[in-house]
Amino acid sequence: MYVVKSPLSDADLKTVGEALQGALVDLIDLSLLAKQVHWNVVGSRFRSIHLQLDEVVAVARAHSDTVAERASALGVSPDGRAATVAGGSGLGSLPEGWIKDADAVGALVSALGAAITRMRERVAATERPDPVSQDIFIGITADLEKHHWMFQAENV
Repeated sequence: MYVVKSPLSDADLKTVGEALQGALVDLIDLSLLAKQVHWNVVGSRFRSIHLQLDEVVAVARAHSDTVAERASALGVSPDGRAATVAGGSGLGSLPEGWIKDADAVGALVSALGAAITRMRERVAATERPDPVSQDIFIGITADLEKHHWMFQAENV
């Protein structure tokens, strides 16, 4: 059932809808992963990493809302349910329990790297069918790359 009619062709809508849904899943998972690390990080760099993680959570949540609303605007029902996120994310998982500060930084470098790789694929996939969605993916990628850089600099 389509409530909102997209201006895109069916083929283009399929491509763009899949890209938007995949981005939504990754962004929700990134916010959850960063919050999990935020609650469990320990070590001498606890405070700075703890605060930096909240920045990642805020960015991921804001972008997930933008992505979901873009999908809705195109007539694609966004799916952010827990089971959908758990089954579709490509960001990896975290160990249970406390996370040493260096391991926390490594986990974020890895998760952000995976999210960036997948987001760049979406940038390429949406170039022709929907430059508007592509522009959203470009902005998201830029923000994720900024945080990726900052976490990499933490681990020197």
